[in-house]
Amino acid sequence: MEYISTRGKVSGVGFVDAILMGLADDGGLLVPARLPQLSEAALKQWQELRYQELALEIFSLFIGDEIPRAELKQLVDDSYATFRDEDVTPVRGLRDGLDVLELFHGPTFAFKDVALQFLGNLYRYVAAKTGSTIHILGATSGDTGASAIEGVRGKEGIRICILHPHGKVSRVQEMQMTTIDDANVLNLAIDGTFDDGQRIIKELFADVDFKHRYHLRAINSINIARILAQTVYYFYAYLQLAKRGHAGPVSFSVPTGNFGDIFAGYLAKRMGLPVDRLILATNENNILARFVAEGVYQPGEFRGTHSPSMDIQVASNFERYLFYLYGEDAASVAGLMEQFKQQGSLSIPADKLAAVQADFSAHAVGNEECLDTIARYHRDTGYLLDPHTACGVAAADRIAPASPVVALATAHPAKFDESIRLVGIEQTYPPQIAELFERPTHVELSPADADAIADRLKTFFE
Repeated sequence: MEYISTRGKVSGVGFVDAILMGLADDGGLLVPARLPQLSEAALKQWQELRYQELALEIFSLFIGDEIPRAELKQLVDDSYATFRDEDVTPVRGLRDGLDVLELFHGPTFAFKDVALQFLGNLYRYVAAKTGSTIHILGATSGDTGASAIEGVRGKEGIRICILHPHGKVSRVQEMQMTTIDDANVLNLAIDGTFDDGQRIIKELFADVDFKHRYHLRAINSINIARILAQTVYYFYAYLQLAKRGHAGPVSFSVPTGNFGDIFAGYLAKRMGLPVDRLILATNENNILARFVAEGVYQPGEFRGTHSPSMDIQVASNFERYLFYLYGEDAASVAGLMEQFKQQGSLSIPADKLAAVQADFSAHAVGNEECLDTIARYHRDTGYLLDPHTACGVAAADRIAPASPVVALATAHPAKFDESIRLVGIEQTYPPQIAELFERPTHVELSPADADAIADRLKTFFE
């Protein structure tokens, strides 16, 4: 398997080099040169596989023989041994026609663990095998940072710096990052939004000389390994419903701000997974929902919401979707992204919008609708949704496709107690979270400026 850039000037890249490159050297994003196609018979053969076994089969399609199968199996087993549920991502019934796919059983109680436990072990493996220097730089809207740090903390040959927007993540998210006191971890709280942090990351990775001099590696979903790891649980959820007797396509409702999680579902569909609707759920930062409705991609005014991990205006994985929307025409993608850079918006013609709407439905969930959904489902079913999952459930209720829906439960509600308390619900923290409140924090404040961040990285990485 080889990887190519969405902008056409990088090609023939192997899997290991792709994960080390992160952002393509031409400023684009890496995608597989071809997508494996899975038959109905192959899916049926996978129906009895445990999550780890399924992950091994899917990863093998994208890695080939670059990592020997026995070593890849060990990486997979090590990565998911840290999860609290033996099914890794269990599927729970919520009501008739609606299940939740619980993605929060990893060490930091968020869906990011599914990909980042694997990517952390993969980086450790590559560093040991090749002698590569691994200096990880990432930005987070809340969950990626904690998951990334947990995936590589204390690992020899790896250092990690995470940017998070100061005062714009939940208290638990902040503590999960900043209570880590390992020498290879640097937390920077920037005076800005997640979009500022993401912009800084892309600027630093786009400086190819700086990127190579300081051996920068990506942990954000610009790294293709993140996306590939997330395709696994779409297959797993579908196969769990098939084991229960469901025949036919399944819809997925996905709370998303950066377009990575739902793009993984889109790839799974292109690979042959029987997906009916991909329901894109945003909060009041609704650039993606507006794009699906109108075909115009333009950031609006930033809004702080009860689902802060989705408080994002510019979705870094959107470019990957444009690549497929435009028939894998890299020149068109490069032109659109240049237009977006120059004008701050881009629009697509009517035929492309029809193609978008054939794949996606979308709903932007307001703050009150989010809280109402949490309260209603807790009252009616006893199940407590975190505010991000509540956006996915609210969108599923609003769109109501004919097929069964699986809503992605992206975080444990204990991570967002500030929002949960607004509807009068008290919860008990899991012990792993409760103990965070007793620990000292380790964090530095920084302006949201690429040059200032670069100067700090030089001292940390040298």
